[in-house]
Amino acid sequence: MVLKLIDATQAKPGTVITLEGEAATVKSNDISKTGKHGHAKCRIEAIEIFSGKKRVLAVPGHERFEVPLVEKKKAQVLSVGDTSASVMDLESYETVDIPFLEEIKSDLVPEKQVEYWNIEGKKVIMRVL
Repeated sequence: MVLKLIDATQAKPGTVITLEGEAATVKSNDISKTGKHGHAKCRIEAIEIFSGKKRVLAVPGHERFEVPLVEKKKAQVLSVGDTSASVMDLESYETVDIPFLEEIKSDLVPEKQVEYWNIEGKKVIMRVL
């Protein structure tokens, strides 16, 4: 579900946007000024949330991007595997297996609390609390 549409000039660092069907976090947005007869141009650097790939786009300032609905929830780690962790949601008490970011693998241990994001049905553990 798309939360809203924003122009490229409104994509501030930290904003989550959809690029080619994948959610990405904007790291920087360089906006060039308009010319006498031209349009503003934006150079957007973004990191895909699920794959970690860096994306660089050069688009007109009036280009529209979708902003997906990001649900941030807390959970407790039950067990840790190679690529995913079994966690229990602290609100609904349901148990789910969720993949995690590679950089937090060393901090994940059973009984720790984590924050996971649900972006349009895809879930990922973002940080250890």
